[in-house]
Amino acid sequence: MKKYIISAALGLAAVSATAEEKALPSPELTAGVPVMEAFAQRKSVRNFADRELSDRDLGNLLWAAMGQNRADGKLTAPSCRNFREIRLFVFSKDGVCEYIPSTHSLRQVAAGDHRSLVAAGQDFVCQAPVSLVMIADMAKFGNIGERAGMMAAVDAGIVSENISVACAGLGLATVPRATMKSAEILSLLGLSSRHIAIMNNPVGFEAKSE
Repeated sequence: MKKYIISAALGLAAVSATAEEKALPSPELTAGVPVMEAFAQRKSVRNFADRELSDRDLGNLLWAAMGQNRADGKLTAPSCRNFREIRLFVFSKDGVCEYIPSTHSLRQVAAGDHRSLVAAGQDFVCQAPVSLVMIADMAKFGNIGERAGMMAAVDAGIVSENISVACAGLGLATVPRATMKSAEILSLLGLSSRHIAIMNNPVGFEAKSE
């Protein structure tokens, strides 16, 4: 009985640690270059420097990607019928977290470095300190059909473009991708088959050529 109680306590502690939320710094609404300059600087980068993102960098980026920008809960990224079906996950060397727009925070969902699942054989992805993965919760659409799948892909593309433009404006580097080990990612995150891993953006600082 005592052994069972200890095991149960350890299990609850593990769940609690996994579900812990980390608040991010408030977004700096005046950070970066003007929007037209950001568009002029946008490019795809596959060479990343050995440099971590600060919490400020990550907070600004995630808010730009799909953060809450109005009191009614709506986001910087529009979505089909305001379903907000896209969930954004941050893969880093320390684990995987989900971005929670309503609290501008990160909720840990898995420990350990799983960036190789996002890379799926493209090693440059693992050089980036983080990879942002867009997963659609298709249950938000009710009846899942071809049209719903198309709209989810559009919505993920909007979030990915927000990331790309934000990176250009904030001095970061990224490339939008669709390649990843989707089934293994869903399994790692404990997500049902009604979820679809659609896109990802590895993010870091560009490695400068000598």
